[in-house]
Amino acid sequence: MHPIKHFKTITKHRHKVIGHCRRAGIFWQGLRHDLSKYTPAEFFRGAKYYQGNQSPNVQERVENGYSAAWLHHKGRNRHHFEYWTDYHPVERKVLPVKMPLRYVVEMFCDRVAASKIYKGAEYTDGDPLAYFAHAKSMRVIHPETSAFLERLLTMLALRGESETFSYIRAYLKNHDTY
Repeated sequence: MHPIKHFKTITKHRHKVIGHCRRAGIFWQGLRHDLSKYTPAEFFRGAKYYQGNQSPNVQERVENGYSAAWLHHKGRNRHHFEYWTDYHPVERKVLPVKMPLRYVVEMFCDRVAASKIYKGAEYTDGDPLAYFAHAKSMRVIHPETSAFLERLLTMLALRGESETFSYIRAYLKNHDTY
């Protein structure tokens, strides 16, 4: 059990996301980012399965076959594409739904911050794209959401943070969707 290390990690991550959200033009949204990680349902599991180099949810899945913390988290945080699924009455199954633009931007900020936290000094602007590409074929995400997120991650990898965050701010001012 590592409650102090887990608290430091999630707080450091959250502060990075807030900073990225500020740069992207969604500061107030960033202030609410991942608050559910401090609830007992998520915090105590995170402390129990803390590894330091990856999400505690990974180890919880290894030991239990699922992550109760993740199930709680994804159902309360709209910046996760897993939140955006719903029953489709014609297809008669649960399908991904196109995410609102501002939550895709927060998801981008979250992925960049997570890569920085877990990669540390070895982080490069290509890491979030590499992580995204690694599991792309297994992801259940709306195709337009996936394409837009990949576009932002590719821009980050090729052009860096300054240009990417400038692009995002301008895009948010001029568009309601992607």
